Order: sequence, then structure tokens, then C-alpha cells
Amino acid sequence: MGRILALDYGSKRTGIAITDEMKLIASGLTTVATSELMEFLKKYIASEKVALVLVGEPKQKDGTHSNIEQEIQKFLKKFTNVFPDLEVKRVDERYTSKMAFQTMIDSGLKKKQRLNKALIDEISATIILQEYLYNG
Repeated sequence: MGRILALDYGSKRTGIAITDEMKLIASGLTTVATSELMEFLKKYIASEKVALVLVGEPKQKDGTHSNIEQEIQKFLKKFTNVFPDLEVKRVDERYTSKMAFQTMIDSGLKKKQRLNKALIDEISATIILQEYLYNG
């Protein structure tokens, strides 16, 4: 049994979340510079059992893809070449950044802490993972 890994892919940073081995609990793992993402994933997947990778699918309100989708497609092509046996699913990530910011407010984080974009990306990845666990 392996974990589920979720990515909130961004042009500068990528938020990463992971489940426990029972796939019950979603937790933020980290945020890495997108330029270092593949190296991070190689090390992480070599040391942990990962059964599934979720990649956020950024869409506009009207359902069309956001501009970053082209970058994500390039990343997915590289990813599937490096990890051909690892299943990848896409998850609609609309509003996850707003939900992450609201989560930070609800958690009582101070304004200065809420400006931490890396934390927002990590929480967004966690929300993507929670949505998948809840809705399957």
C-alpha cells in the first residue's frame, strides 16, 4: 500500500501534500521551487511508497484551462518518462488558493504569516488531496 502525493504546481513554487499509508489523513509536506521539483520527487519517491500522484488542474471560472496548463503538461510528460509505472490523476483546483488563505485566517495566523506564499501553496496541495480523498 502506498501513499497519495498531491502537487499544487506553480511556475515558481509547487506545494506538496501527502497521505498517511492508510490513505486516510492528508498533510502538507513542503513547498519546493518548481525548478527543483523533479529532483525532490526522485528522492522522495525512492524513499517512500507512493501509489498515486495527484496534480492540480487549474481552471478558470468558465471551465477553460489557466495559462499555466501548458507548463503542467510539459512537467507531466517528464514525470511519466521518469516514473512510467506511477499513476497520475488530475484534480480540479479551482479556488484552492482562496480556501488556503481562508484556512490561514481561520487558524489565527497573523497577517505577516499569511503573506507566506509557500505556505499557501502547501495548504492548497493539502486541499487538493483532501478533496480527492473525500470525493474519490
